[in-house]
Amino acid sequence: MIDRMRNASRNLTGRKLGLAIAGWAGLVAVGGYLTVSGLLGANGVGPQDGAGTEVAEATVTATAVPTDSAGTATLPAESPTPTDGSEDPTPTLPDPTATPQTEEAFGYGIAINGTGGDVAYMMTQVDEQLGLGWVKQQVQWDFFEGIQGQMDWSGYDWIVYEANQRGLKVLLSVVGAPDWSHSYKDSDPDNAPPDDFSLYADFLGRLLDRYEGQVHAIEVWNEQNIHREWDTAEGVSATRYVELLRLAYETIKAHDPSIIVISGALSPTGNNAAESSGRVLSMDDFDYLDQMIQAGALEYCDCVGAHANGYNMPPGVAWNEGYNDPTALFRGPFDNPHHSWSFDSTLWGYHNRIQNAGYDTPLCVTEFGWASSEGLAGCCHEQFYFAYDNTAQEQAEWDVQAFQLMHDWGFVRLAILWNLNYSQLSDGPKDPNVPYGLIDFSGAGRPAYGLIADMEKP
Repeated sequence: MIDRMRNASRNLTGRKLGLAIAGWAGLVAVGGYLTVSGLLGANGVGPQDGAGTEVAEATVTATAVPTDSAGTATLPAESPTPTDGSEDPTPTLPDPTATPQTEEAFGYGIAINGTGGDVAYMMTQVDEQLGLGWVKQQVQWDFFEGIQGQMDWSGYDWIVYEANQRGLKVLLSVVGAPDWSHSYKDSDPDNAPPDDFSLYADFLGRLLDRYEGQVHAIEVWNEQNIHREWDTAEGVSATRYVELLRLAYETIKAHDPSIIVISGALSPTGNNAAESSGRVLSMDDFDYLDQMIQAGALEYCDCVGAHANGYNMPPGVAWNEGYNDPTALFRGPFDNPHHSWSFDSTLWGYHNRIQNAGYDTPLCVTEFGWASSEGLAGCCHEQFYFAYDNTAQEQAEWDVQAFQLMHDWGFVRLAILWNLNYSQLSDGPKDPNVPYGLIDFSGAGRPAYGLIADMEKP
């Protein structure tokens, strides 16, 4: 979810709509934005009421985020200075054997944009204020190794350091091969894997050498069932992805068998699309997961990655229950029901497929959450008008309910909420990540911040 708009826009019409459902793009390391391509409402309406009048921005009574010593609520703007590789800014990481990590049955976490801003302050929010145990950061390989062998680690050094200082567990989602590693280029440059998958495995090895004992989970790629994240000459391919996953798994386990290997979370989408040449542009996530399983993916991961949000539906509602919100501006889930609109149906669909294959591999939900525009003047991106249907209080309650459901279901090992702080470190009010955040533009906590802080975390 992030930093480049990667998912193709889906049409809104009042007639029959194709099921091209939500695509999450990955959290890009330099701070960007989540990209959901919305199958927008059946009438194509934006932030307007039934009479076509623009919806006024509401004001949120927010829970204040504890301030710094100067009494300011906004996030500090300081960040470590990147280097050109001529000097090593690596902080001294804590000894991983000094505070052994216990294996929890269910992990509570949140995604951050940690390559800008005051990382120590962010980690204090995650640990001391929200009471969560995991942080997720996306590692955008292509952004930081533009020249082969010259990797700028500086921003990631501080993320890993500050998290481990507080006993937080670190999930790194590793995506994006540099231009020098792949030959296929088209007019719409997107994330692509390297031609030689061993280059990706080599990068993982270097990453784990640098952060020995300090990384607790790695997600191998992101949303590879859409061409925006797997831009190759043949298009998306579950079989090819499993080849990458196998090499990654073997490399990670050779470095540290305790690291949780998570398969790349799929984009929940009902869209099967291909060019006339046969190049596959997108594949329904259920179909793609079936093909991954057939190719042996469950032998090469400890956890099946998943992305799930609920648009303007509560977390416990299945896609075919007939749920309807007659006041909703965004009509996709109600006029064109499909599993990918539903948080519940998406995750249960993945779990059932894993069980039917004879495995008990759990899910790691590496991105979930609800968007709300309330209290965010100037929000939201045109593909995210479902955020106008959710109040800030609904966002808070549904985020908490989703955590509770995943814990109680018993087949989810790790749940990462999307996101902490993209209102502070983003491309402005139209950044699609903003309405999912727990922090508003002033730096104050939205209702979800306080409710998650108070949530019991068994």
